[in-house]
Amino acid sequence: MPTKLFLTKGMGFHKDKLFSFELALRDAGIEKCNLIYVSSILPSSCDLISKKEGLELLSPGQMTFCVMSKNESNKKNELISAAIGISKPLKSDNFGYIYERSVRGNKAKLSGGISESMAVEMLATRINLPFNRAEFLKTKNNDKKNENIFSTHIFQLAKNNKDLSWVTVVAAAVFIIS
Repeated sequence: MPTKLFLTKGMGFHKDKLFSFELALRDAGIEKCNLIYVSSILPSSCDLISKKEGLELLSPGQMTFCVMSKNESNKKNELISAAIGISKPLKSDNFGYIYERSVRGNKAKLSGGISESMAVEMLATRINLPFNRAEFLKTKNNDKKNENIFSTHIFQLAKNNKDLSWVTVVAAAVFIIS
């Protein structure tokens, strides 16, 4: 069972699609791991730690579970994003959610907040709390905290400004099992 989780993000540019993904993973600091993609449940036993602390707990070649959001483009001037939002109940031992989102175009700028709001909505509807996405996004922008749910997000935004090149963006919630 995972005991820790950290969030990371990265981007990479290269003429080769797969190599741009490798560079995005390097930027995120998780290129040395054998990544195993899992779905969207955040165990109650999992504490959020800093990226620095999390990266120090990884070893080259380690099988590493993560929830990954990835986006890529070879279209010049296309804006893309990859985002991860998380939610966890504050007053119970219940599990939370991780929501991954990837977007193209101008709406990519909103992907971080929307991924977080979706994670909160999944949790709120499961534990019977009222939820209004517009109100949540408004209050999150004013740094008001929900008294029942912890939530946060991370996202990577990039614009492919190079001819004949790929850009890849990643955002990941990386589990540590100890």
